Amino acid sequence: MDNNSNQTGKERTPAKKSIRRFTSNDPYFVDALRISVEAGKTSVSMLQRKLKINFGRAGSLIEEMCAKGYVESGGGGENRKVLLTEEEFDDLYGEGYAKKERSKFKVGVVSLGCDKNRVDTERMLYRINSSGYSLTADASQADVIIVNTCAFINPAREESINTVLDMAAYKIKGRCRKLVVTGCLPQKHMEELKSELVEADCLLGTMQYGEIDFILDRVLRSERVCEKEKIYPEPEGRVLTTPKHYAYLKIAEGCDNFCTYCTIPKIRGKYRSEEMEKLLKEAEELAAKGVRELVLVAQDVTAYGKDIYGEVRLAELVRRLSGVEGIEWIRLLYCYPERIDDELIEVLKHPKTVKYLDIPMQHASDAVLKRMGRASTGKKLSELIERLRKEIPGITLRSTFMVGFPGETQEDFEKLLKFLQENRIDNAGFFAYSYEEGTPSALLPEQIEERVKQERLKAAYELQKKISKEISASMVGERLRVITDSQEKSVGGKYRYRCRGERNAPDVDGVVYADSVRPLRTGEFYEVLITGSGEYDLTGEITDESA
Repeated sequence: MDNNSNQTGKERTPAKKSIRRFTSNDPYFVDALRISVEAGKTSVSMLQRKLKINFGRAGSLIEEMCAKGYVESGGGGENRKVLLTEEEFDDLYGEGYAKKERSKFKVGVVSLGCDKNRVDTERMLYRINSSGYSLTADASQADVIIVNTCAFINPAREESINTVLDMAAYKIKGRCRKLVVTGCLPQKHMEELKSELVEADCLLGTMQYGEIDFILDRVLRSERVCEKEKIYPEPEGRVLTTPKHYAYLKIAEGCDNFCTYCTIPKIRGKYRSEEMEKLLKEAEELAAKGVRELVLVAQDVTAYGKDIYGEVRLAELVRRLSGVEGIEWIRLLYCYPERIDDELIEVLKHPKTVKYLDIPMQHASDAVLKRMGRASTGKKLSELIERLRKEIPGITLRSTFMVGFPGETQEDFEKLLKFLQENRIDNAGFFAYSYEEGTPSALLPEQIEERVKQERLKAAYELQKKISKEISASMVGERLRVITDSQEKSVGGKYRYRCRGERNAPDVDGVVYADSVRPLRTGEFYEVLITGSGEYDLTGEITDESA
Protein backbone atom coordinates (compact mmCIF):
# COMPACT_ATOMS: atom_id res chain seq x y z
CA MET A 1 0.00 0.00 0.00
CA ASP A 2 1.23 3.47 -0.85
CA ASN A 3 2.40 5.30 2.25
CA ASN A 4 0.59 8.43 1.03
CA SER A 5 -2.77 6.64 1.04
CA ASN A 6 -5.10 5.81 3.91
CA GLN A 7 -6.38 2.31 4.71
CA THR A 8 -9.29 2.61 2.26
CA GLY A 9 -6.95 3.45 -0.59
CA LYS A 10 -8.23 7.02 -0.92
CA GLU A 11 -5.94 10.02 -1.00
CA ARG A 12 -5.74 12.06 2.17
CA THR A 13 -7.72 15.29 2.09
CA PRO A 14 -5.74 18.20 3.45
CA ALA A 15 -7.31 19.69 6.53
CA LYS A 16 -9.25 22.84 5.76
CA LYS A 17 -7.67 25.85 7.35
CA SER A 18 -9.63 27.43 10.15
CA ILE A 19 -11.14 30.80 9.22
CA ARG A 20 -13.25 33.07 11.38
CA ARG A 21 -15.42 36.08 10.89
CA PHE A 22 -14.31 39.22 12.69
CA THR A 23 -16.07 42.48 13.28
CA SER A 24 -14.42 45.79 12.55
CA ASN A 25 -14.99 49.32 13.76
CA ASP A 26 -14.35 50.63 10.26
CA PRO A 27 -17.51 50.55 8.10
CA TYR A 28 -15.32 50.18 4.99
CA PHE A 29 -13.73 46.93 6.19
CA VAL A 30 -16.08 44.50 4.39
CA ASP A 31 -15.99 46.51 1.16
CA ALA A 32 -12.18 46.69 1.34
CA LEU A 33 -11.97 42.95 1.90
CA ARG A 34 -14.39 42.23 -0.96
CA ILE A 35 -12.32 44.35 -3.36
CA SER A 36 -9.11 42.66 -2.24
CA VAL A 37 -10.50 39.12 -2.53
CA GLU A 38 -11.84 39.78 -6.03
CA ALA A 39 -8.42 41.11 -7.11
CA GLY A 40 -6.45 38.37 -5.30
CA LYS A 41 -4.18 41.08 -3.97
CA THR A 42 -4.40 44.40 -2.19
CA SER A 43 -2.49 47.64 -1.75
CA VAL A 44 -2.96 51.03 -0.19
CA SER A 45 -3.21 52.75 -3.57
CA MET A 46 -5.87 50.30 -4.80
CA LEU A 47 -8.09 50.83 -1.75
CA GLN A 48 -7.61 54.57 -1.95
CA ARG A 49 -8.74 54.54 -5.56
CA LYS A 50 -11.65 52.10 -5.19
CA LEU A 51 -13.07 53.40 -1.92
CA LYS A 52 -12.06 57.05 -2.31
CA ILE A 53 -10.43 57.14 1.13
CA ASN A 54 -7.16 58.67 2.35
CA PHE A 55 -3.74 56.97 2.60
CA GLY A 56 -3.83 56.46 6.35
CA ARG A 57 -7.25 54.82 6.39
CA ALA A 58 -6.36 52.47 3.52
CA GLY A 59 -3.18 51.45 5.32
CA SER A 60 -5.09 50.78 8.55
CA LEU A 61 -7.58 48.57 6.70
CA ILE A 62 -4.79 46.48 5.19
CA GLU A 63 -3.08 46.09 8.57
CA GLU A 64 -6.40 44.96 10.07
CA MET A 65 -6.86 42.39 7.29
CA CYS A 66 -3.32 41.16 7.98
CA ALA A 67 -3.97 40.87 11.71
CA LYS A 68 -7.04 38.74 11.03
CA GLY A 69 -5.10 36.40 8.73
CA TYR A 70 -6.91 37.38 5.54
CA VAL A 71 -3.89 39.05 3.89
CA GLU A 72 -0.18 38.15 4.09
CA SER A 73 1.92 40.36 6.34
CA GLY A 74 4.80 42.59 5.27
CA GLY A 75 5.33 44.58 2.12
CA GLY A 76 4.44 48.05 3.36
CA GLY A 77 2.01 49.76 0.99
CA GLU A 78 2.89 47.52 -1.97
CA ASN A 79 0.76 44.66 -3.31
CA ARG A 80 0.10 41.94 -0.78
CA LYS A 81 -1.30 38.48 -1.46
CA VAL A 82 -4.84 37.80 -0.25
CA LEU A 83 -5.10 34.49 1.63
CA LEU A 84 -8.92 34.32 1.66
CA THR A 85 -10.72 32.60 -1.24
CA GLU A 86 -13.91 33.99 -2.77
CA GLU A 87 -15.87 31.03 -1.35
CA GLU A 88 -14.52 31.70 2.11
CA PHE A 89 -15.31 35.38 1.82
CA ASP A 90 -18.91 34.59 0.80
CA ASP A 91 -19.33 32.30 3.82
CA LEU A 92 -17.96 34.95 6.17
CA TYR A 93 -19.08 38.26 4.70
CA GLY A 94 -20.81 37.60 1.36
CA GLU A 95 -24.40 37.14 0.24
CA GLY A 96 -24.98 34.02 2.32
CA TYR A 97 -23.87 35.70 5.50
CA ALA A 98 -25.47 39.00 4.49
CA LYS A 99 -28.91 37.40 4.22
CA LYS A 100 -28.57 35.95 7.71
CA GLU A 101 -27.54 39.32 9.09
CA ARG A 102 -30.21 41.22 7.12
CA SER A 103 -32.97 38.95 8.42
CA LYS A 104 -32.41 40.47 11.86
CA PHE A 105 -33.67 43.86 10.63
CA LYS A 106 -37.20 44.95 9.73
CA VAL A 107 -37.63 47.65 7.07
CA GLY A 108 -40.70 49.86 6.72
CA VAL A 109 -41.35 51.99 3.62
CA VAL A 110 -43.59 55.06 3.28
CA SER A 111 -44.37 56.07 -0.32
CA LEU A 112 -45.53 59.60 -1.19
CA GLY A 113 -46.48 61.31 -4.42
CA CYS A 114 -47.55 59.96 -7.78
CA ASP A 115 -48.21 56.49 -9.19
CA LYS A 116 -44.80 56.52 -10.85
CA ASN A 117 -43.25 56.95 -7.42
CA ARG A 118 -45.35 54.03 -6.21
CA VAL A 119 -43.80 51.78 -8.87
CA ASP A 120 -40.33 52.86 -7.71
CA THR A 121 -41.32 51.97 -4.15
CA GLU A 122 -42.61 48.54 -5.22
CA ARG A 123 -39.32 47.76 -6.98
CA MET A 124 -37.41 48.95 -3.94
CA LEU A 125 -39.50 46.69 -1.70
CA TYR A 126 -38.74 43.71 -3.95
CA ARG A 127 -34.99 44.32 -3.77
CA ILE A 128 -35.11 44.79 0.00
CA ASN A 129 -37.17 41.67 0.62
CA SER A 130 -35.32 39.38 -1.82
CA SER A 131 -31.97 40.37 -0.32
CA GLY A 132 -32.92 39.05 3.11
CA TYR A 133 -34.33 42.05 4.94
CA SER A 134 -37.80 41.66 6.48
CA LEU A 135 -40.61 44.04 5.59
CA THR A 136 -43.11 45.57 7.99
CA ALA A 137 -46.04 47.94 7.53
CA ASP A 138 -45.80 49.06 11.17
CA ALA A 139 -43.36 51.97 11.50
CA SER A 140 -43.07 51.43 15.25
CA GLN A 141 -41.62 47.95 14.59
CA ALA A 142 -39.17 48.96 11.86
CA ASP A 143 -35.42 49.03 12.44
CA VAL A 144 -35.03 51.01 9.23
CA ILE A 145 -37.65 53.41 7.85
CA ILE A 146 -37.51 54.55 4.23
CA VAL A 147 -39.54 57.56 3.03
CA ASN A 148 -39.84 57.77 -0.76
CA THR A 149 -40.59 61.45 -1.29
CA CYS A 150 -42.24 63.81 -3.77
CA ALA A 151 -41.01 67.35 -4.53
CA PHE A 152 -43.12 68.34 -7.54
CA ILE A 153 -44.55 71.48 -5.94
CA ASN A 154 -44.19 73.21 -2.58
CA PRO A 155 -47.14 71.44 -0.85
CA ALA A 156 -45.63 68.08 -1.87
CA ARG A 157 -42.25 69.11 -0.43
CA GLU A 158 -43.89 70.18 2.81
CA GLU A 159 -45.71 66.85 3.07
CA SER A 160 -42.46 64.99 2.42
CA ILE A 161 -40.53 66.94 5.07
CA ASN A 162 -43.31 66.54 7.63
CA THR A 163 -43.52 62.80 6.95
CA VAL A 164 -39.74 62.44 7.36
CA LEU A 165 -39.89 64.26 10.69
CA ASP A 166 -42.84 62.12 11.79
CA MET A 167 -40.87 58.98 10.97
CA ALA A 168 -37.78 60.35 12.73
CA ALA A 169 -39.81 60.35 15.94
CA TYR A 170 -39.73 56.53 15.84
CA LYS A 171 -36.03 56.72 16.69
CA ILE A 172 -37.25 57.75 20.14
CA LYS A 173 -40.66 56.15 20.52
CA GLY A 174 -40.08 53.05 18.36
CA ARG A 175 -37.17 50.77 17.50
CA CYS A 176 -35.97 52.70 14.44
CA ARG A 177 -32.18 52.81 14.15
CA LYS A 178 -31.79 54.39 10.71
CA LEU A 179 -33.92 56.76 8.63
CA VAL A 180 -33.51 56.75 4.84
CA VAL A 181 -34.95 59.47 2.57
CA THR A 182 -35.23 58.64 -1.14
CA GLY A 183 -36.79 60.04 -4.30
CA CYS A 184 -37.46 63.50 -5.70
CA LEU A 185 -36.78 65.55 -2.56
CA PRO A 186 -33.11 64.48 -2.17
CA GLN A 187 -32.64 64.51 -5.95
CA LYS A 188 -33.67 68.18 -6.06
CA HIS A 189 -32.33 69.45 -2.72
CA MET A 190 -29.43 67.13 -1.85
CA GLU A 191 -26.89 69.74 -0.74
CA GLU A 192 -29.15 71.62 1.62
CA LEU A 193 -30.66 68.42 3.04
CA LYS A 194 -27.21 67.07 3.87
CA SER A 195 -26.74 69.81 6.44
CA GLU A 196 -30.30 70.67 7.40
CA LEU A 197 -32.03 67.29 7.58
CA VAL A 198 -29.79 65.82 10.28
CA GLU A 199 -32.48 63.27 11.15
CA ALA A 200 -31.77 61.42 7.89
CA ASP A 201 -29.03 58.78 8.01
CA CYS A 202 -29.17 58.35 4.23
CA LEU A 203 -30.24 60.54 1.29
CA LEU A 204 -30.78 58.92 -2.10
CA GLY A 205 -31.99 60.38 -5.40
CA THR A 206 -34.45 58.90 -7.87
CA MET A 207 -32.24 56.26 -9.50
CA GLN A 208 -30.28 54.76 -6.58
CA TYR A 209 -32.71 52.15 -5.30
CA GLY A 210 -31.44 49.44 -7.66
CA GLU A 211 -28.88 48.47 -5.00
CA ILE A 212 -30.85 49.58 -1.97
CA ASP A 213 -29.86 46.41 -0.06
CA PHE A 214 -26.15 47.17 -0.27
CA ILE A 215 -26.83 50.79 0.63
CA LEU A 216 -28.79 49.69 3.70
CA ASP A 217 -25.85 47.47 4.67
CA ARG A 218 -23.58 50.53 4.63
CA VAL A 219 -26.07 52.66 6.55
CA LEU A 220 -26.45 50.00 9.24
CA ARG A 221 -22.65 50.02 9.57
CA SER A 222 -23.08 53.68 10.59
CA GLU A 223 -22.03 55.20 7.27
CA ARG A 224 -24.06 58.23 6.18
CA VAL A 225 -24.74 57.65 2.48
CA CYS A 226 -25.76 60.61 0.29
CA GLU A 227 -25.98 59.79 -3.45
CA LYS A 228 -27.90 61.15 -6.41
CA GLU A 229 -25.55 60.93 -9.40
CA LYS A 230 -24.78 57.22 -9.74
CA ILE A 231 -27.50 55.31 -11.62
CA TYR A 232 -28.14 51.68 -10.67
CA PRO A 233 -30.14 49.20 -12.78
CA GLU A 234 -33.75 48.91 -11.66
CA PRO A 235 -34.76 45.71 -9.81
CA GLU A 236 -36.58 43.26 -12.05
CA GLY A 237 -39.38 42.38 -9.62
CA ARG A 238 -42.01 44.24 -7.59
CA VAL A 239 -43.90 43.87 -4.33
CA LEU A 240 -47.36 45.22 -5.16
CA THR A 241 -48.79 47.82 -2.79
CA THR A 242 -52.11 47.87 -4.65
CA PRO A 243 -54.86 45.25 -4.35
CA LYS A 244 -53.58 42.21 -6.25
CA HIS A 245 -56.04 42.63 -9.14
CA TYR A 246 -54.65 45.91 -10.49
CA ALA A 247 -51.19 47.38 -10.92
CA TYR A 248 -49.46 50.39 -12.42
CA LEU A 249 -47.15 49.79 -15.37
CA LYS A 250 -44.57 52.57 -15.68
CA ILE A 251 -43.72 52.72 -19.38
CA ALA A 252 -41.27 55.62 -19.31
CA GLU A 253 -39.24 57.84 -17.00
CA GLY A 254 -38.50 61.58 -17.24
CA CYS A 255 -39.99 64.22 -19.51
CA ASP A 256 -39.02 66.34 -22.54
CA ASN A 257 -41.98 68.73 -22.57
CA PHE A 258 -40.35 71.47 -20.47
CA CYS A 259 -43.52 73.27 -19.38
CA THR A 260 -42.43 76.55 -17.84
CA TYR A 261 -43.81 75.74 -14.36
CA CYS A 262 -42.51 72.19 -14.03
CA THR A 263 -39.39 70.81 -12.32
CA ILE A 264 -39.82 67.19 -13.43
CA PRO A 265 -37.24 67.29 -16.28
CA LYS A 266 -34.65 68.60 -13.81
CA ILE A 267 -35.54 65.97 -11.22
CA ARG A 268 -36.20 62.92 -13.39
CA GLY A 269 -34.16 63.79 -16.49
CA LYS A 270 -34.94 63.35 -20.18
CA TYR A 271 -37.72 61.09 -21.42
CA ARG A 272 -36.63 57.43 -21.36
CA SER A 273 -39.00 54.73 -22.63
CA GLU A 274 -38.84 51.17 -21.37
CA GLU A 275 -38.27 48.59 -24.08
CA MET A 276 -41.53 47.08 -25.27
CA GLU A 277 -40.43 43.48 -24.74
CA LYS A 278 -39.51 44.25 -21.14
CA LEU A 279 -42.92 45.81 -20.52
CA LEU A 280 -44.69 42.82 -22.07
CA LYS A 281 -42.72 40.48 -19.83
CA GLU A 282 -43.59 42.56 -16.76
CA ALA A 283 -47.27 42.55 -17.76
CA GLU A 284 -47.21 38.76 -18.13
CA GLU A 285 -45.64 38.41 -14.68
CA LEU A 286 -48.25 40.71 -13.17
CA ALA A 287 -51.07 38.79 -14.86
CA ALA A 288 -49.67 35.53 -13.48
CA LYS A 289 -49.99 37.05 -9.99
CA GLY A 290 -53.68 37.83 -10.54
CA VAL A 291 -53.58 41.36 -11.99
CA ARG A 292 -56.65 42.01 -14.18
CA GLU A 293 -56.26 45.77 -14.78
CA LEU A 294 -53.09 47.50 -15.99
CA VAL A 295 -52.84 51.25 -15.47
CA LEU A 296 -50.21 52.68 -17.83
CA VAL A 297 -48.32 55.64 -16.37
CA ALA A 298 -45.50 57.98 -17.35
CA GLN A 299 -45.07 61.70 -17.21
CA ASP A 300 -46.43 61.59 -20.77
CA VAL A 301 -47.61 58.16 -21.93
CA THR A 302 -48.38 59.50 -25.44
CA ALA A 303 -44.66 60.08 -26.07
CA TYR A 304 -43.84 56.41 -25.52
CA GLY A 305 -41.20 55.03 -27.86
CA LYS A 306 -40.04 58.25 -29.52
CA ASP A 307 -36.62 58.11 -27.87
CA ILE A 308 -35.75 54.45 -28.50
CA TYR A 309 -37.72 53.65 -31.65
CA GLY A 310 -37.59 57.04 -33.38
CA GLU A 311 -41.38 57.26 -33.39
CA VAL A 312 -44.29 57.12 -30.95
CA ARG A 313 -45.44 53.52 -30.39
CA LEU A 314 -48.03 53.78 -27.63
CA ALA A 315 -50.78 52.33 -29.81
CA GLU A 316 -48.63 49.32 -30.69
CA LEU A 317 -47.76 48.79 -27.03
CA VAL A 318 -51.43 48.84 -26.00
CA ARG A 319 -52.34 46.40 -28.80
CA ARG A 320 -49.66 43.96 -27.68
CA LEU A 321 -50.54 44.33 -24.00
CA SER A 322 -54.16 43.51 -24.82
CA GLY A 323 -52.94 40.08 -25.94
CA VAL A 324 -51.56 39.22 -22.49
CA GLU A 325 -53.69 36.42 -21.04
CA GLY A 326 -55.48 37.45 -17.85
CA ILE A 327 -55.47 41.20 -18.49
CA GLU A 328 -59.03 42.49 -18.91
CA TRP A 329 -58.62 46.27 -18.63
CA ILE A 330 -55.89 48.58 -19.88
CA ARG A 331 -56.17 52.17 -18.64
CA LEU A 332 -54.14 55.16 -19.92
CA LEU A 333 -53.16 58.06 -17.65
CA TYR A 334 -51.45 61.35 -18.49
CA CYS A 335 -52.04 61.66 -22.24
CA TYR A 336 -50.86 64.96 -23.66
CA PRO A 337 -53.59 66.34 -25.95
CA GLU A 338 -51.25 67.20 -28.82
CA ARG A 339 -50.26 63.54 -29.28
CA ILE A 340 -53.72 61.95 -29.25
CA ASP A 341 -53.87 60.83 -32.87
CA ASP A 342 -56.00 58.62 -35.14
CA GLU A 343 -54.05 55.46 -34.27
CA LEU A 344 -54.49 55.96 -30.53
CA ILE A 345 -58.20 56.66 -30.93
CA GLU A 346 -58.60 53.37 -32.82
CA VAL A 347 -56.80 51.50 -30.04
CA LEU A 348 -59.18 53.03 -27.49
CA LYS A 349 -62.01 51.22 -29.27
CA HIS A 350 -60.46 47.83 -28.42
CA PRO A 351 -62.61 45.80 -25.96
CA LYS A 352 -59.76 45.58 -23.41
CA THR A 353 -58.89 49.28 -23.55
CA VAL A 354 -60.84 51.18 -20.93
CA LYS A 355 -62.90 54.02 -22.44
CA TYR A 356 -61.14 56.55 -20.25
CA LEU A 357 -58.45 59.17 -20.82
CA ASP A 358 -56.62 61.40 -18.36
CA ILE A 359 -55.61 64.48 -20.40
CA PRO A 360 -53.72 67.19 -18.44
CA MET A 361 -55.04 70.32 -20.19
CA GLN A 362 -53.87 72.84 -17.53
CA HIS A 363 -55.91 75.82 -18.79
CA ALA A 364 -58.23 77.10 -21.53
CA SER A 365 -56.92 80.63 -22.07
CA ASP A 366 -54.59 80.81 -25.07
CA ALA A 367 -52.49 83.50 -23.40
CA VAL A 368 -51.97 81.43 -20.25
CA LEU A 369 -51.29 78.23 -22.20
CA LYS A 370 -48.63 80.04 -24.23
CA ARG A 371 -46.88 81.31 -21.08
CA MET A 372 -47.04 77.77 -19.70
CA GLY A 373 -45.18 76.48 -22.74
CA ARG A 374 -48.13 74.35 -23.79
CA ALA A 375 -48.82 73.70 -27.47
CA SER A 376 -52.62 73.63 -27.29
CA THR A 377 -55.25 76.35 -27.45
CA GLY A 378 -58.67 76.46 -25.85
CA LYS A 379 -60.30 75.85 -29.24
CA LYS A 380 -58.08 72.84 -30.00
CA LEU A 381 -58.86 71.31 -26.61
CA SER A 382 -62.61 71.72 -27.15
CA GLU A 383 -62.32 70.17 -30.62
CA LEU A 384 -60.38 67.22 -29.20
CA ILE A 385 -63.04 66.60 -26.55
CA GLU A 386 -65.79 66.74 -29.15
CA ARG A 387 -63.95 64.32 -31.41
CA LEU A 388 -63.21 61.82 -28.63
CA ARG A 389 -66.85 61.74 -27.56
CA LYS A 390 -67.99 61.30 -31.16
CA GLU A 391 -65.47 58.55 -31.99
CA ILE A 392 -65.74 56.73 -28.65
CA PRO A 393 -69.29 57.02 -27.27
CA GLY A 394 -69.39 56.88 -23.49
CA ILE A 395 -65.73 57.78 -23.01
CA THR A 396 -64.84 59.26 -19.62
CA LEU A 397 -62.49 62.25 -19.64
CA ARG A 398 -60.42 63.41 -16.72
CA SER A 399 -58.11 66.43 -16.60
CA THR A 400 -56.13 68.73 -14.33
CA PHE A 401 -56.11 72.52 -14.40
CA MET A 402 -53.93 75.18 -12.83
CA VAL A 403 -55.19 78.51 -11.52
CA GLY A 404 -53.18 81.55 -10.54
CA PHE A 405 -50.44 81.16 -13.12
CA PRO A 406 -48.34 84.36 -13.42
CA GLY A 407 -50.20 86.92 -15.49
CA GLU A 408 -53.57 85.09 -15.30
CA THR A 409 -56.18 87.82 -15.47
CA GLN A 410 -59.77 87.59 -14.28
CA GLU A 411 -60.72 87.34 -17.94
CA ASP A 412 -58.35 84.37 -18.38
CA PHE A 413 -59.91 82.68 -15.37
CA GLU A 414 -63.43 83.31 -16.69
CA LYS A 415 -62.39 81.59 -19.94
CA LEU A 416 -61.41 78.53 -17.91
CA LEU A 417 -64.77 78.48 -16.13
CA LYS A 418 -66.61 78.85 -19.44
CA PHE A 419 -64.53 75.99 -20.88
CA LEU A 420 -65.53 73.75 -17.96
CA GLN A 421 -69.21 74.65 -18.34
CA GLU A 422 -69.26 74.01 -22.08
CA ASN A 423 -67.20 70.83 -22.20
CA ARG A 424 -68.43 69.21 -18.96
CA ILE A 425 -65.40 67.07 -18.26
CA ASP A 426 -66.36 64.06 -16.15
CA ASN A 427 -63.63 64.39 -13.52
CA ALA A 428 -61.18 67.22 -12.96
CA GLY A 429 -58.57 68.18 -10.41
CA PHE A 430 -57.36 71.71 -9.73
CA PHE A 431 -54.28 73.14 -8.10
CA ALA A 432 -52.95 76.60 -7.48
CA TYR A 433 -49.75 77.65 -9.22
CA SER A 434 -46.69 76.94 -7.08
CA TYR A 435 -43.65 79.19 -7.39
CA GLU A 436 -40.72 76.89 -8.19
CA GLU A 437 -37.26 78.39 -8.09
CA GLY A 438 -35.27 77.63 -11.23
CA THR A 439 -38.29 77.34 -13.54
CA PRO A 440 -38.96 79.87 -16.33
CA SER A 441 -42.34 80.76 -14.80
CA ALA A 442 -40.62 81.90 -11.60
CA LEU A 443 -39.10 84.76 -13.60
CA LEU A 444 -42.39 85.92 -15.09
CA PRO A 445 -43.87 89.23 -13.95
CA GLU A 446 -47.34 89.58 -12.47
CA GLN A 447 -47.09 86.80 -9.89
CA ILE A 448 -50.58 86.25 -8.46
CA GLU A 449 -51.36 86.86 -4.78
CA GLU A 450 -51.98 83.70 -2.77
CA ARG A 451 -55.39 85.02 -1.70
CA VAL A 452 -56.47 85.36 -5.34
CA LYS A 453 -55.14 81.88 -6.16
CA GLN A 454 -57.19 80.32 -3.38
CA GLU A 455 -60.35 82.22 -4.37
CA ARG A 456 -60.05 81.01 -7.96
CA LEU A 457 -59.22 77.49 -6.82
CA LYS A 458 -62.38 77.38 -4.70
CA ALA A 459 -64.53 78.75 -7.54
CA ALA A 460 -63.20 76.17 -10.03
CA TYR A 461 -63.77 73.33 -7.58
CA GLU A 462 -67.32 74.46 -6.84
CA LEU A 463 -68.21 74.59 -10.52
CA GLN A 464 -66.68 71.19 -11.25
CA LYS A 465 -68.42 69.69 -8.22
CA LYS A 466 -71.77 70.81 -9.65
CA ILE A 467 -70.91 69.38 -13.09
CA SER A 468 -69.69 66.06 -11.67
CA LYS A 469 -72.81 65.76 -9.50
CA GLU A 470 -75.06 66.26 -12.52
CA ILE A 471 -73.10 63.70 -14.56
CA SER A 472 -73.31 61.20 -11.68
CA ALA A 473 -77.08 61.72 -11.42
CA SER A 474 -77.46 60.96 -15.13
CA MET A 475 -75.96 57.51 -14.51
CA VAL A 476 -78.90 56.35 -12.35
CA GLY A 477 -80.72 53.51 -14.10
CA GLU A 478 -77.70 52.44 -16.14
CA ARG A 479 -76.03 49.05 -15.92
CA LEU A 480 -72.26 49.16 -15.49
CA ARG A 481 -69.52 46.56 -15.56
CA VAL A 482 -67.43 46.99 -12.42
CA ILE A 483 -64.50 45.34 -10.69
CA THR A 484 -64.61 44.78 -6.91
CA ASP A 485 -61.75 46.43 -5.02
CA SER A 486 -62.72 45.60 -1.44
CA GLN A 487 -65.57 44.59 0.87
CA GLU A 488 -67.23 47.24 3.00
CA LYS A 489 -69.50 46.89 6.05
CA SER A 490 -72.81 45.16 5.35
CA VAL A 491 -75.83 47.43 4.84
CA GLY A 492 -79.41 46.34 5.47
CA GLY A 493 -78.46 42.68 5.64
CA LYS A 494 -76.70 42.84 2.25
CA TYR A 495 -73.03 42.56 1.42
CA ARG A 496 -71.54 45.89 0.29
CA TYR A 497 -68.51 46.22 -1.96
CA ARG A 498 -66.34 49.12 -3.07
CA CYS A 499 -66.11 48.83 -6.85
CA ARG A 500 -64.89 50.74 -9.88
CA GLY A 501 -66.26 51.00 -13.39
CA GLU A 502 -64.42 52.07 -16.53
CA ARG A 503 -65.03 55.69 -15.54
CA ASN A 504 -63.15 55.30 -12.22
CA ALA A 505 -59.35 55.29 -12.11
CA PRO A 506 -57.90 54.00 -8.82
CA ASP A 507 -57.32 56.55 -6.03
CA VAL A 508 -58.33 59.67 -7.99
CA ASP A 509 -61.97 59.22 -9.07
CA GLY A 510 -65.20 58.29 -7.37
CA VAL A 511 -66.28 54.69 -6.74
CA VAL A 512 -69.36 52.50 -7.03
CA TYR A 513 -70.74 51.07 -3.79
CA ALA A 514 -72.53 47.90 -4.84
CA ASP A 515 -74.85 45.79 -2.66
CA SER A 516 -75.26 42.05 -3.14
CA VAL A 517 -77.42 39.37 -1.53
CA ARG A 518 -74.49 36.95 -1.84
CA PRO A 519 -70.76 37.32 -1.11
CA LEU A 520 -68.62 38.39 -4.07
CA ARG A 521 -65.00 37.76 -4.96
CA THR A 522 -62.60 40.69 -4.80
CA GLY A 523 -60.93 41.42 -8.11
CA GLU A 524 -63.76 39.97 -10.20
CA PHE A 525 -66.08 41.69 -12.66
CA TYR A 526 -69.82 42.08 -12.03
CA GLU A 527 -72.77 43.96 -13.47
CA VAL A 528 -74.32 46.68 -11.30
CA LEU A 529 -77.63 48.51 -11.71
CA ILE A 530 -77.02 52.11 -10.57
CA THR A 531 -79.70 53.19 -8.11
CA GLY A 532 -78.24 56.33 -6.52
CA SER A 533 -75.60 59.02 -6.92
CA GLY A 534 -73.62 61.64 -5.01
CA GLU A 535 -71.14 64.27 -6.10
CA TYR A 536 -68.62 61.69 -7.25
CA ASP A 537 -69.72 58.23 -6.03
CA LEU A 538 -72.49 55.94 -7.22
CA THR A 539 -74.51 53.25 -5.45
CA GLY A 540 -76.13 50.22 -6.99
CA GLU A 541 -77.25 46.60 -6.87
CA ILE A 542 -75.43 43.58 -8.24
CA THR A 543 -77.64 42.15 -11.00
CA ASP A 544 -75.82 38.93 -11.72
CA GLU A 545 -73.02 36.76 -10.37
CA SER A 546 -70.36 37.89 -12.83
CA ALA A 547 -69.87 40.05 -15.91
